[in-house]
Amino acid sequence: MKNDYKLGSRVIMKKAHPCGTNEWEIIRVGADIKIKCLGCGRSIMIPRVEFNKKLKKIIEE
Repeated sequence: MKNDYKLGSRVIMKKAHPCGTNEWEIIRVGADIKIKCLGCGRSIMIPRVEFNKKLKKIIEE
């Protein structure tokens, strides 16, 4: 998969968040990537390498 995501991209992760959704919005890009859950609004920060492994699909940019 080509990693052409950017700030504001909506992505689907492989595993769902405990709130039940697996759709996220990217709110920070750098060495770490910060994503916000579109279901409950919680945000988490994960390393870029780990994010690339867990990414399933880019919905929109």
